[in-house]
Amino acid sequence: MNNHESNNSPSGDGRRKPGFNKFPDKLVPVIVQDAATNKVLMLGYMNEEAYNKTIVDERITFFSRSKQRLWTKGETSGNFLFVKEILNDCDNDCLLIKADPVGPVCHTGADTCFNEMNEGSFLHLLEKIIQSRKETKQEGSYVNSLFAKGINKIAQKVGEEAVEVVIEAKDNNDELFVNEAADLLFHYLILLNAKGKSLNEVETILKERHKTPNS
Repeated sequence: MNNHESNNSPSGDGRRKPGFNKFPDKLVPVIVQDAATNKVLMLGYMNEEAYNKTIVDERITFFSRSKQRLWTKGETSGNFLFVKEILNDCDNDCLLIKADPVGPVCHTGADTCFNEMNEGSFLHLLEKIIQSRKETKQEGSYVNSLFAKGINKIAQKVGEEAVEVVIEAKDNNDELFVNEAADLLFHYLILLNAKGKSLNEVETILKERHKTPNS
């Protein structure tokens, strides 16, 4: 878990804690964001004990103001929030936690407590659909048929679609070019899945390259 907190009061393991003493009830607001989709999932509150438990367990624990006790998100439903990163704000009085949610976050069954679909970009949604097709066989599914033929066939299709993109790029039919580009991207996502990789991993590499001078 990466931690970029900036407080003048380090915890016992070297991390920097938020300023709990800034508030009369010693509760710090916590914004929870999906680490993959960047959707805001919910708002909760932590006291120092909840914060320490979250650090140790790497699952988000809040302090429930209504029940006046610690409350680990998912302790009843199983829909835990696994911590990916914790960020402290500039005034040291609010936390942003990027997490990997297991199932819906809201007690109503909605993806988020703001009644939004936690889908992220359409490409990430398409990744989930491809994974679903892979796990659940559906008669007549093109994606299923490609997975059944194996990695060599999938890689071959990516190569074929790449050639089609190059051919259309040399012509002046923008509609055909864009359609071939869509076919290439679709098959590329299938290939990533077949190799056990994700679009996020590719994005991470591109972001790292972007930080490099003259990239």
